[in-house]
Amino acid sequence: MHAITQAMTKAPQQAMALKPEAREISEEAAWLLAQARNAAYAEAAHGRVGQGLMVLMDALEQEPMAHDLLSDMAALLLSAGELKHAESYAKQALAISANHGASLYSLAFAQSGQGNALQARQTLRQLLQGEALLSLMSEAPDLYPVAQTELARLDKLLG
Repeated sequence: MHAITQAMTKAPQQAMALKPEAREISEEAAWLLAQARNAAYAEAAHGRVGQGLMVLMDALEQEPMAHDLLSDMAALLLSAGELKHAESYAKQALAISANHGASLYSLAFAQSGQGNALQARQTLRQLLQGEALLSLMSEAPDLYPVAQTELARLDKLLG
């Protein structure tokens, strides 16, 4: 868990302090970011979530405005049970790309896990329509039924 704590405190405010930019990264930079994302998920798949988070933090130092890296941080933190930190990174990603499906998914489940059912339901409703739904279906269609199930659970809970 030390690596998780280190990753969360290393530079979490760095991306929040910067404003979104409308720019494209080079093909080489995109390839390097994809490699970092793949390496992070490989570490997590082997039970080394903290190491995966460190890989993402290193990549974020190079590309602090990469919403997909911020979203991956949120997803790994969510899987580690670090709900407040997962929520923070998901919100940072959404500040850059407001309809990013995977970020909305992580945000909703972080909110739900913290007992913020109303916020989670609102986030899931946003996720399951329009551009956000298209984003989710293009990047992670396997999350769609999970999001639907959670929304139904929250609707039943909240009435």
